[in-house]
Amino acid sequence: MPLTKVQSGLLEATGTASSSTFLRGDGAWATPNTITSGTAVSASGTSVDFTGIPSTAKRITVMFQGVSTSGTSNVIVQLGAGSVTTSGYSGYNTRFGSASNAYTALSSGFLLQNANSATTTAVGALTLVNITGNTFVCTGMTTNSASANESAVVSG
Repeated sequence: MPLTKVQSGLLEATGTASSSTFLRGDGAWATPNTITSGTAVSASGTSVDFTGIPSTAKRITVMFQGVSTSGTSNVIVQLGAGSVTTSGYSGYNTRFGSASNAYTALSSGFLLQNANSATTTAVGALTLVNITGNTFVCTGMTTNSASANESAVVSG
């Protein structure tokens, strides 16, 4: 028998629930958005472009493992539609651990990892959430192979 009425405190919802619906906070039944997994990208070079992300995407998670640079470049994520946006970012990358805690302000992209030696590899994830129009917020965490006691947090 399907659920037809839910009452809890001041919230009351009527209608028919199914395995593909959920009760929203305003008391209405809704169908959840689907989660789509992208194709893993293995690349070398100075950048990777993720294309084909639908304009309706509200949450993008970028996971990475074994990312390294020349030792003088930072690992950053930049957004764009048709071309890369290189300004207008705001936030911080903060490192915690065995080295003294330090932070770096963000202005040209979401900084995941400060420049390390070319043999240092980074692992972590960054989540981008579209809050309105072309405005995104990000949260992420990384660690690197050079220091077992150091991680970085990024938000912006």
